[in-house]
Amino acid sequence: MLEEQTLIRTGKNLMDLSRPRVMGILNLTPDSFYDGGQYLDTGHALEHAEQLLAAGADILDLGGYSSRPGAADVSEGEEIDRLLPMVELLVKKYPQAVLSIDTFRASVAEACLRAGAHMINDIGGGNLDDNLFDTVAKYRVPYVLMHSRGTPNTMQRLTQYDDLVIDMIRELLPKIARLRELGLRDIIVDPGFGFAKTLDQNYELLARMDELKVLGLPILGALSRKSMVYKLLNNTAAEALTGTTVLHTLLLEKGVNIIRVHDVKEAVEAIKVWEKYKSKAQRLETKAS
Repeated sequence: MLEEQTLIRTGKNLMDLSRPRVMGILNLTPDSFYDGGQYLDTGHALEHAEQLLAAGADILDLGGYSSRPGAADVSEGEEIDRLLPMVELLVKKYPQAVLSIDTFRASVAEACLRAGAHMINDIGGGNLDDNLFDTVAKYRVPYVLMHSRGTPNTMQRLTQYDDLVIDMIRELLPKIARLRELGLRDIIVDPGFGFAKTLDQNYELLARMDELKVLGLPILGALSRKSMVYKLLNNTAAEALTGTTVLHTLLLEKGVNIIRVHDVKEAVEAIKVWEKYKSKAQRLETKAS
């Protein structure tokens, strides 16, 4: 197992991932599965960004393309038009905020990075745009490499694995090697809950998250209000906060470095409680030994 990387560069600063960080979601789309359409207006989007930062978000993840199965396709130009004004506004008003761009398109990534964004969160894992790896390497920004197969509209037909986690690692390794060849240092792995995985596979993945540590890279967990919660509980995404918080706690137990969430306040509180528990447990173990 490789020694885990715990520092990433975000602009002129370093972010220490030895303690869990919270990535707050800001969807600038009309059709995202949970909060689509709420923040299309720049004023509402800015207000929500301010709320996420005030609640303790370490990173803001801006998305202009919904990955929900069945969501409408949008052009690269439209995606840029949704993202760029908010990037420019946040860079000006909150220069210390760390901005991530949730996109699989190189042209969108480049436009936002040139405007001052700090990292790229790619749901395609490099599969959906052959130029994206070169773009993130050019700008030397942190890159979230997500495990996925196919497209948002085909991924749920691609859930056959011989061994879920081993196959995922095998599919991720050549991409990590390619990014290293291009000189990229800051790679973060997202195992892709819900992407080319069934509900049962999502829970198997959660139980085996620690096996991904063999990659020696920081891990991002993104399962906020997803169907693995609300389908299991037979409710809706709007009612899935309690289940989501439980899963976030399990991610923390598995050593995840970043959790990507809709509900920043609740995630920050979960981390605080978990850290207190871990500190006390470690002291008791030391005392007993």
